[in-house]
Amino acid sequence: MAEPDALDVLVIGGGAAGLFCALTAGQRGRRVRVIEHANRCGKKILMSGGGRCNFTNTGTRPENFLSDNPHFCRSALARYRPEHFIAMVERHGIAYHEKELGQLFCDESSKQIVQMLLDECAAGGVDVRTQCSIDAVEKTDHGFRLRTTQGVFCAPALVVASGGLSIPSMGASGFGYALARQFGLRVLPTRAGLVPLTMTGSHADRWQDLAGVALPVTATTGKQSFSNAMLITHRGISGPAILQISSYWQPGETLLLDLLPGEDAFARLQALREARPAAELRSVLAELLPKRLAQRLCEHDFESRPMRQFHAKALQQIADTLQHYPLIASGTEGYRTAEVTLGGVDTRQLSSSSMESQCCPGLYFVGEVMDVTGWLGGYNFQWAWASGHAAGQAV
Repeated sequence: MAEPDALDVLVIGGGAAGLFCALTAGQRGRRVRVIEHANRCGKKILMSGGGRCNFTNTGTRPENFLSDNPHFCRSALARYRPEHFIAMVERHGIAYHEKELGQLFCDESSKQIVQMLLDECAAGGVDVRTQCSIDAVEKTDHGFRLRTTQGVFCAPALVVASGGLSIPSMGASGFGYALARQFGLRVLPTRAGLVPLTMTGSHADRWQDLAGVALPVTATTGKQSFSNAMLITHRGISGPAILQISSYWQPGETLLLDLLPGEDAFARLQALREARPAAELRSVLAELLPKRLAQRLCEHDFESRPMRQFHAKALQQIADTLQHYPLIASGTEGYRTAEVTLGGVDTRQLSSSSMESQCCPGLYFVGEVMDVTGWLGGYNFQWAWASGHAAGQAV
C-alpha cells in the first residue's frame, strides 16, 4: 500500500488549466496534489465574464489563437472540444446560455464552474492545497522535489499551470517562466493581451471628455479586423472590438476604425442629402453615430454645413474618413487590466500531444503560461481545458 504522501503528479497552480489537468489525471488513478499559493482556487474563473464565466466558445478553432508556433494548439483542441466541456457542465446541472458569437456563460455564477472542477478533483482523489507557497523546485533522480510552506513534496511528474502576468491583483506572477528557464526552456517575450488601449497628447485631448460613449465599430490593424462594440474611456478606448485587436496591435501602428460597420457610408450620406438637404452635417451624423461623437467629429474632422452644400466628392471624403478613421494609441493599460498574457514558454520545446518538455522529461506546461493565447470570448478557457486534458491524460 502506498504511503499517504506517495504522489504521481504535482500540479503548480489551482486555476482552470491546473484543476482540469489534476481532475483528468486523478480520475485515471494517478495520485495528484495541486499546489495553489492563493487562499482559494480559481480566482480568475470567479471574476471572469462579469462573475458568470464565459467558460467556452462553441466555434473554437486553431485560428482563434495567437502563437509563434501556430499549429501547436491543433492536437489538444481537436481531442478535447467545447462539447466535451459542455457535457460536464450539463452533468453537474449548471444552467448556461449563449450570449453572442458562440460564447457560453453560466446563468447564475462562475462559482458553479469552480465548484464543479473541485468536485471532479475530489472524485479523482486529488489533494488540493491552498495557501501553499513554493520556496524551491529541484530535479531528482526520481522526478521533482518541491520545498513549500506546507512541507516537501516529491513526484515523478510536475505540471506547471501557474498562468501568466495578467491581473497581478489576482496573484499573477512570472513564477512559471522562471521555472521554465531553470529547466532549460526558452521563454518568448511577453506582453499584455486583450487589454484596453491608451492615448496621450492631442489624441487623448480630442476623445477624453467623450468617456462613456459606446458604438459598434470594426477595428483593423494590419490584416486583422474585429467587429464589435467600442467604449471610449477616460484614458483611451476599450470594449470587445478593442480588446480583441489589442492582441495584434503593436505600439506605433495606426489603428483604423470603421465607425459605420456593415454600411455603405457614402450611399447613406447621399440618401440623407437628398432627403434633408437643409440639415446640418452634425445633425445627420448624429443619426448615424452617438451625438457627442458626431459633434466632436464636426469640430475636428469635418466642417458642418447644410447637406446640400456637399458635392459627391466631399461626401466621399467624409464617408472614407468615417469608415477608415485613424486612431493613434500610445500604449495599453498593461497587465493590471489585461485578460491574458501574450508570449510565454516556447511551445517548440513541448510535445503538442502531451504538453511535456522535450528537454526535461516529466515536466509539463498547461494553460496561459505557454505561448498560446486565445481571442476574447471563451477561447482561453477552452485552451485551459484542452491543454490540461492533454497533460492529464499523459502524466
